[in-house]
Amino acid sequence: MNRITQAALAAVLGTLALPALASPFTDAEAQLRAVYGDYRAALFLSNAGKAPETAKALAGFDTAWSEMSAQWGTTPPPQYAADAALTQTFDAVSALIGKARDEVAAGKLPAAHETLEGVRAEIAGLHERAGLIGFSDRMNAYHTAMEEVLGRDYAAMGPGAAAALAGDAAVLDYLAAQIVANPAPEAANPAYAPLIEAFAASARAFRAAADSGDMAAALAARGALKVPYSKLFAQFG
Repeated sequence: MNRITQAALAAVLGTLALPALASPFTDAEAQLRAVYGDYRAALFLSNAGKAPETAKALAGFDTAWSEMSAQWGTTPPPQYAADAALTQTFDAVSALIGKARDEVAAGKLPAAHETLEGVRAEIAGLHERAGLIGFSDRMNAYHTAMEEVLGRDYAAMGPGAAAALAGDAAVLDYLAAQIVANPAPEAANPAYAPLIEAFAASARAFRAAADSGDMAAALAARGALKVPYSKLFAQFG
C-alpha cells in the first residue's frame, strides 16, 4: 500500500460524529478549532513572506495555545482525559512556536514556515489518539497526499508514468470528495462555497486530465492544485 493510499484510508477510518449539543466534548473541539485558526494564520502568513504579520499571528497563536494548555492540563476534556501524550503534545507545539518565533525574528520566513508545518502533525495526533476525525484532519490528509504528488517526478517513471499519475489523481479526487461531503463547521459563511468549489474543481480537473492520458495536460492540472487548496485552508482548513 503506497503512502497516498494510506492517506486516503486515514481520511475515513476512525470517523466519529461529534455531538451536536453543547457539552465539555463539543466545547473543547470548538476551542481547539479556534486555536487551530490562529495557527493557520501564522502558517499562511509565513509562507507569504510577511514577517511583521507572521510575528503578530504567532503571538496570538502562542497566547491561545498556552491558555488552552493550562486549562486542559488542569481539567482535560473527556475525549482526551486518557491521552497519555497530551502533555507531550502541549510541550512539542510550544517548542515549535518558540523556534518559529526565533526564525521570524531572524528574517528566516521559509524556515519558520517549515517549522510551523510540524504543528499539523502534533495537533492531528490529538484526534488520531482519540479516534476522532474532523474537517482539518481531512484537509491535512489531502495536503499530505498533494505534497507527495507535487514532488513526484513522473517523467522518471518511464512507461508506468501515466498509470501512476492517474492513480494519484484518483486518490486526490477521492480525498477532496471526502472534504466536500463533510463540510467545515463554518460552511454557512458566504466565503465557504466558492472556495470549496474551486478546491474540488481543481482535484476533478487533475483527475480528468490524468485519465485522458495526456501527460502534459495532467502535469499542468497538477500545477493548479496548490492555490485553491491554500485559499481554502487559510480561511477554513
